[in-house]
Order: sequence, then C-alpha cells, then structure tokens
Amino acid sequence: MPFHHSTPAGVRRARPAAAAFLTWFAIAVGPVGAQTTLDDTEAAIARAVESNQPESVELLERIVNLNSGTLNAAGQRAVHDALAPHFERLGFEVDYLPGSPDRGGHFVARRRGSQGKHLLLIGHLDTVFEVDSPFQRWEWVNDSIGRGPGANDMKGGNVVIWSALQAMHAEGALDNTSITVVMTGDEERPGRPLEQSRAVLLEAGRDADLALGFEGGTDGLGVVARRSSSSWRIDVQATTAHSSGVFRDLVGAGAIYEAGRILEDFYSEIRGEENLTFNAATIVGGTEISWDAESARGTAFGKTNVVPPAVVITGDIRTLTDDQLERTREKMRQIVARPLPGARSDITFTDGYPSMPPTEGNYALLARLSEASEALGHGPVEPFDPGRRGAADVSFVASVIEAGTDGLGPSGSGSHTVRETVNVRSMERASKRAAILMYRLTR
Repeated sequence: MPFHHSTPAGVRRARPAAAAFLTWFAIAVGPVGAQTTLDDTEAAIARAVESNQPESVELLERIVNLNSGTLNAAGQRAVHDALAPHFERLGFEVDYLPGSPDRGGHFVARRRGSQGKHLLLIGHLDTVFEVDSPFQRWEWVNDSIGRGPGANDMKGGNVVIWSALQAMHAEGALDNTSITVVMTGDEERPGRPLEQSRAVLLEAGRDADLALGFEGGTDGLGVVARRSSSSWRIDVQATTAHSSGVFRDLVGAGAIYEAGRILEDFYSEIRGEENLTFNAATIVGGTEISWDAESARGTAFGKTNVVPPAVVITGDIRTLTDDQLERTREKMRQIVARPLPGARSDITFTDGYPSMPPTEGNYALLARLSEASEALGHGPVEPFDPGRRGAADVSFVASVIEAGTDGLGPSGSGSHTVRETVNVRSMERASKRAAILMYRLTR
C-alpha cells in the first residue's frame, strides 16, 4: 500500500518519559528551555503581521472569488497566479508543477539557506466547490466573519502562510533560511495514482526537517496526529425475479436486502473502536444501475415488483495506525463473505491518505508552538484529539520528516458546506503564532 508507514513505538503514550522527551526535544526541534517572552526581533515580527492584515484580507477575498474546485484545473492555476507574486517579493522561487493528468498542478515556493531547520509549509489550492456549485463568492457576515468557498479550508490557511513569511521578511528574518511551501491542487480529491499526484509533496518532505500544516485551527489546540482516510466499494449481485418469488430457494433475498445486511453487520460488529470510523457514503440499487466513481454520481431504475439484482455501496475508513486499518479491512471482508441466499458481494479497498501517528517529535514540535503562543500572550497549545480531525496532506510526509504539526490556520466553521466561514480576526493571531514559531525553528 503506497505511503503507509509503520507505527512508532510512542503511539500508545500520551507523552514520552521526561528524560527521553527532553533529549528528543533538543535533537529534533531545537534547544531545551521555554521561551515565554518575545525578544525585540520577535516583537517586531508580531507588529509586522498586524501591519499586513489589510493586504491579507484583500488577498483572501480575491482568491476565494476564484473557483478552484478540485476538478477545475484552470481554477487551481488562477489561484497560483494570484499568490505567486506575493511570495516572489519575499525572495522565493515559485513554480507551478504538474500533479496527476486529471487534476490541476501544485504551487511550490522555495528559498535556500544554511541556518536552522528546513521547514516545509503545507497548504492546498483546491476546494470542494466545483464550477457548478451555487456557492461561489465571498461575502461579509459581519465585521469579523467572512463567508465563502474555501474561506477557511484552506485559502485562509494559505494567506496565513504568506502573512507570517511577509512579517519575517520585513524584519530580515528570512535571510539564510531554508523554507519550502507546497500548496497541492487536489487535496480534497487526490488524483491517481497517488505516487504521481503526491510526488512533489513527498520530494519536498524528504528534503525538509519539519512540516507545518496550515489547515484550519482551533484556539488552544494543535495537531500531533491525524487519521488515515481510505475508501471502499461493495458490488452486490443477486438473482432477479418477479417479486412474488422473493425469499424462495431459487431466488433469494435480492441485492438490496443483501446490502442492508452488510451495512447492519458493519455497524453492529465493527463500530466502537477508538479512533476508528467507517462511513457508508452512497448506495445505488435496483434493476438497472450505473455508478461513475470520478464524479461520484449514479442512477437507478427499478420497479416494486422486481427483485433487484444489483447494488453499489461506497464509503470510507479512517484509522490512526496501519494496523488498525488492516484489522478493520479484514473484518469487513469477513462480513461481506457470508451473503444471504441468492446473492454474492465483492469488496474492494483503495488507499488514500495515510495516517500521521503521534510521535515524540510531534509532541516536541507542539511544545515549541505552545511556547510561541504563550510568548504572544495567547495561552498554551494542547494536543487535538485525532478522532476529531480529518485527513490532510501533512500525513503524506509524516514518515519522512523529523516531526510535524498541523492546524496552524485561522479558525472558522462550516467547512465543506455552503455555510463555510472564516474568522478574519483569527488570521492575525494564527499568523503571529506561525511567524514566531518559524523564526525560532530557523535560528
């Protein structure tokens, strides 16, 4: 399975033992010793973030109004073109690199230096709202809340990346640093094969030391782990006949009863394990059916007096470790393999986002983030429950970096719905925190 990695020994622990933690802290992410106040340069960087907020908000409105649904390759390019000059002015070399053939490309900005850690900053250009969505434009809800497609997930996070880097640049803090920014064009629905669509991100991860993801954030919480996200599909076939013969030995129960039996057994026999969810997302059944996986659309025809011969069910699985994923898949296979009379079913699995297990390095990096937050007067940052977070691109590089964290973007609500909002005031807070963290990691 591409991109899955073994689970580190520290996964089962909330925190490593004190001595081991301090040793890892020093090796992985910098010197031990809490920096709970800002030095003069850091204070200047924080003020520079405040100064660039009007431009940040203007940039966010502009790119939200550019449709960049995952299947709109031209839209991804348009967002890239809007962002590129802002990063070039900071001394980054910016490229638009191809992904998979049926998706848009990736925004990549690089600068090279010789001091501190090499940072990989991760965002994405695309949204879940395609060109036929009624949700297309930015609007102000009030003086601090904006609504729009991708406003929080994650065009707001992309702007936070720029705001933090611009503030560092204003104070000369980007000089001699190594920072790579990758904003993928298909985070919401990665292109296939994954080896191709995530090649650029993986190359950047192998070259970097630490990864910082700028998906939407929550005050006081940071991400040290993310669950995987993979998909499954069940194809049910059954004997068809006049409905008067249903349940007879030569007919059986039909495909829809079999589909219901499978889903009920999934629910009653597999549900409940910590950090495990499996969603049944779509079901199409009847006498004649069609299902298009690319568009996620299907049709069905049938009459009440016909025993249906076909069903297609699709869904996803989310787990914290590879072992949990494989155990769940095997249980699902066993349930599918015991059909009702007159039916047979096949289940197939497709790999997607790998998991990002919690590691000592991730906890150490979160500690540095918490220090930066406290130095700014924002309070400590605690680990986010991975069971409450979705998958993200940072997981693809989790196995090749020293440590990573995510959730560094602004706060908002309603992601993936037409009610999606971003708290514009939280962008300043997020940008300050990220800028101070990156300044300290690159010294």
